[in-house]
Formats: sequence, C-alpha cells, structure tokens
Amino acid sequence: MIPKLTLHLSFPNPNSASEEGIVAYGGDLSPSRILMAYRMGIFPWYSAHDPILWWSPDPRLILELDDFKLHRSLRKKIPQFEICFDSAFSEVIRECGGVSRRGQNGSWILPEMIEAYEVLHGMGMAHSVEAYQEGVLVGGLYGVSVGRVFCGESMFAKVSDASKVAFAVLIEHLREWGYDFIDCQVPTEHLKSLGAKEVSRDIFLKRLSDAMEGSALFNEWH
Repeated sequence: MIPKLTLHLSFPNPNSASEEGIVAYGGDLSPSRILMAYRMGIFPWYSAHDPILWWSPDPRLILELDDFKLHRSLRKKIPQFEICFDSAFSEVIRECGGVSRRGQNGSWILPEMIEAYEVLHGMGMAHSVEAYQEGVLVGGLYGVSVGRVFCGESMFAKVSDASKVAFAVLIEHLREWGYDFIDCQVPTEHLKSLGAKEVSRDIFLKRLSDAMEGSALFNEWH
C-alpha cells in the first residue's frame, strides 16, 4: 500500500517504492518538501486531477558528464544559437509545459508545479538554460540543483536541435562548476542517444548521497 504524506515534513525510504516507482502520494509542493525529496532521490510527477505522486523509479537514468555524446553535426550548430542561463526561467518552464509529448495526455507541468518551481528559482535552487536566435527564445530546459547533481526536469525546442545545443553548453559548464552527474530521472531513448545510462536505484542513491557531500556552484549561474 502506497503511504499518504501528512503535513509532517518527511518521506518514506525510496527503496520502499512500489513496482512502478511510486514512493508516496499527497503532501504539498512547498520548497522545503521538494528539496528534501530531491536530496533523497525522489521527485514529484503527476497529472491534473490526481494527487501529488512522489517517485523514485528503478532503474534510474543518469548522465555522467564525460559520457555526453557531442556529435559533430550538433557541434556545428552551436554557433547558430545564443545560450543564456536563468534569463527566462518562467518562459522556459511554461514552454516545456506546452509541449505535446507522445504517449502523454496533457502535461504534468501544472500551474501549481510552475508556481512551486518559480519559488525554487527565486531561491537559487532551480535553473534554466535558454537558446535564442535573433533575440527570440527557441529552446531550453530547466531543472533543480542539489549538492553536486543537476536534476533535469524538462526541455523544449521550437527550432531543430535548440534544446540539444542548450544541453551541450550546460554540460560544459557543469563540468567547470564541479557537478558530478545529471539525474535524468525516467529512461528515454532520446537521452540514451546522448550518452545517458540506466543504473539501479541502489547505485543511484549511493551516487546521490556521495554528491550531497560538498557543493557545486548552484545559486549564480552565468
């Protein structure tokens, strides 16, 4: 039976998750709860009219920064974009929420999720990467920074490869800023093609725990 969260700020052990990867339901989207979740390897993901669902899937998808595959064709496209950090967080998260995705009926980036992550952005914990062409936002991504891990949430592209270029530039900077890896959460073939790999929940939680010791640059991305 999946436990229901109360107002008390706590989560069950992520290893107690259901076969699908659900750790608990309910609770709220307060900054303290969301950050506690990420530090425990848990994240919120649910649809409209559902309770808040908290996940820790097994296997987990991660991207080692040195494993990123920057294909020659993508490298050639980097000069076509101006890449910025934290220049339009609210626009990026809303664009991500408006993307139509195969196999999904509607978006999980609901108004209350947008509001919660905007608060995290104001705290310097959630970040965005923007790709511009001629001053127009054409792609980007956002996620949450905890310890030395960047937890990627979503990306969008209105121009071919815009989000991939933003991702490539982000990885270059994450290396410089002292990050260990990117938590990609749920396995997808797209991210695997860029070098991401599946690991067991046990391995992920150990890596995450190690990455909570010390910190990388997280509140002033430039």
